[in-house]
This record gives sequence, structure tokens and C-alpha cells, in this order.
Amino acid sequence: MGIQNAMARRIAVLDLTTTVLTMTLTGIAADSSLVGGKNIRLGRRISAVIIMFVGALVGATLVLRVGIVPALATAAAIMGIVSLAAYLTGRSNPAWVHET
Repeated sequence: MGIQNAMARRIAVLDLTTTVLTMTLTGIAADSSLVGGKNIRLGRRISAVIIMFVGALVGATLVLRVGIVPALATAAAIMGIVSLAAYLTGRSNPAWVHET
């Protein structure tokens, strides 16, 4: 989990919390227009919550229906692919990593 947090901080994608889902939910609530907020990056935050939920659902389904070894192998493959993509895109200086 520490490596995931370090990677998320390193590639500097705002609101991409990997192990702190509570902070994302808090950000959604705190910046809500219902409490006078401006809904800053609301779409990105909601997308992060949905992606985490779908990942948990798929992972649980794999463990229960197929077994733990294939589920772990799938997770390892996905992490490898994402790590390679992060490495390759992290070598450049794209505009989307800078806060405006």
C-alpha cells in the first residue's frame, strides 16, 4: 500500500487516492454545493470511488468463483501493466499532471 501511495504522489494525479478512499469521500462531501462548496474536481473524485468499487467487486467475484490464485495473478498482471504505463508516461511532462 505504501508503494501505491508513493506512486500516486510521484505521478502527481490529483484526487487519485489508492488506500485512502475515505479522504476522497470526505472531499466530495466537503466541496459539495449543498454546504457552499464549488464541487472542485467532482467528476474525478466520483470516478475514483466508482473505479475502486468496481475493482473490489471484480476481485471478490474472482476469489469466490475462480479461486484466490487466479485472482492474485490477475491483480499482479494489472499492477504490472499500470506500473509500466505510469513509468512510460511519467518520463514526459504532460499538462494533466499540473494543478491549475
